[in-house]
Formats: sequence, C-alpha cells, structure tokens
Amino acid sequence: MTETDRTPLSLADVETLARAAHAAQTDKAGRPYTEHLRAVAEGVRARGGDTDQIAAAWLHDAVEDAALTEQWLEEAALSRRTKNIVLAVTKRAGEPPEAYAARILATDGALLVKEADLAHNANPARLAALDESTRKRLTEKYARMRALLGLVGE
Repeated sequence: MTETDRTPLSLADVETLARAAHAAQTDKAGRPYTEHLRAVAEGVRARGGDTDQIAAAWLHDAVEDAALTEQWLEEAALSRRTKNIVLAVTKRAGEPPEAYAARILATDGALLVKEADLAHNANPARLAALDESTRKRLTEKYARMRALLGLVGE
C-alpha cells in the first residue's frame, strides 16, 4: 500500500496523535508540552502555512523527543511534504547548527514551521518562567538560529 492508497490523516487526527504522543512531557518551565505544539501550529496557520505545514507543526518535535519514531513517521498516512518538513526540523545528535539550518532552508515548507517554533520558544513571557542562566543561554541560541535561517525581526 502506498501513501496515495490511504486516506491521509486529517489535521484533527494529527493533533490528537501529537497530543497523545507528548501527553507526559513538559517544557523547561514545567508546562504541558502540548501547549508548545498548539502554539507552533497556530503560529504556522497565522503565518499563512498550509495543511502540510500545520500538520508538521503538530509533529515537529515528535521524532526528536522520541515521542514517535522515524519509522512511525515514514509509515504514517501523511503527505511526503509533511514528513520531509518534520525530518528537516528534527535535530540530530552532534549536528552543527549550520548543517541543521541548511537542511531547513533546503526543505520546502520547513522554514515557516521553524520560524513559528522559534517565535514561541523565544516568547518573552515563556522565557520569563526560566532561571536567568537558562533564559540567557536559550535567548542566544534562538537568536543564532534565526540569524542562520535569515530570519529578522519578530
């Protein structure tokens, strides 16, 4: 059976799967991780993202966080573009930030998802819940990635 032989998962199905996969996870401030996923999906939608990108936003950390496997992703009833975006934004152990940014830039639709992810990660209200050293480290990390991706402002 190929991808085209199956009915693709709806955005509601993808959201339900992502919420279940990350249900036990919290962010660095102790908040339910699903709040981050929702914010990134909403950020993609607000930036004019399409269905593939919104689905990828819900799943953007699933493989990286081992909430879902890469095999699950490959076998899921999702578009090839959605799968490619998720894989593009999945950080790999020991990977230099420059290589990570290059992969995102080379993948159709991935930059918008990463932009929404960075925007939520760097939200001052979200960062305010962290200790000063973590806040400073993450602020610098996010600013560097935005620069590598050619994102300005926001």
